Amino acid sequence: MLPGPGSISWRVNREAALLLGGGRALLMQLAHPKVAAGVADHSDFEHNALGRLNRTLELSLALTFGTRDEIRAAAARINGTHRRVTGPNYRALDPDLLLWVDATLIDSALLTYRTFVGPLDRAGAERYYQEAKEIGGLLGIPRRSYPPTLADFEAYRDGMLAGPVSPDATGLRLARLVLRPRIGLIPAAALAPFDAITAGLLPDPLRRAYGLAWGRPSQALFRVAAAVLPPILRATPRWLRVVPPARRAEQRTNATYPAAT
Repeated sequence: MLPGPGSISWRVNREAALLLGGGRALLMQLAHPKVAAGVADHSDFEHNALGRLNRTLELSLALTFGTRDEIRAAAARINGTHRRVTGPNYRALDPDLLLWVDATLIDSALLTYRTFVGPLDRAGAERYYQEAKEIGGLLGIPRRSYPPTLADFEAYRDGMLAGPVSPDATGLRLARLVLRPRIGLIPAAALAPFDAITAGLLPDPLRRAYGLAWGRPSQALFRVAAAVLPPILRATPRWLRVVPPARRAEQRTNATYPAAT
């Protein structure tokens, strides 16, 4: 059964602050050479990285907060795109690749929520992981492919980072577009806080592989963001804090959450 109103998935995924972990998730995905090859060969990522990220975000949110018809449509669109993504050494519908991509989203959501929104105990994180399996099933990931528990999932993540997940030349090239997207006339220096946030959230091996700065200035920026954002978010009006698909779903279902969230 898919997670519904008041679920831990709705509580976590409703937060706009999860966007701060988007760079981390993308860089973790692109660190897998087969994922990077598929993105480079079958998408407009190199010309419109932000547009692709926005489309991915819209579809991901639809899988959590959509009506039955919206969920089916989003899953069909994602699966249809994946069917066309094949190459000499990769296939987007490969359950192992699908699992890694989903793992980056699950792991990044939990870490970003805990870092910039508020606490989430181990039991809550376990529920979030188990609920994520139901959503993943819509995208062709067999339930048996998922590690059984959150602890097993974390071991899987660490094993992937110690093994096949290491950016090649294609991944490094695409990563530059994640870190320095084309945003009109906005100067590169204005993105420094986001660089620090992405660097701080990334696992150490990938931070080093991508050559992200992690000296005292970056660490200080990250600590400040982690300290000031949670209280700011608690005081932020719901219409700014909560992503639009979640607001619509909550209005449709009268979903409620504990006051602490």
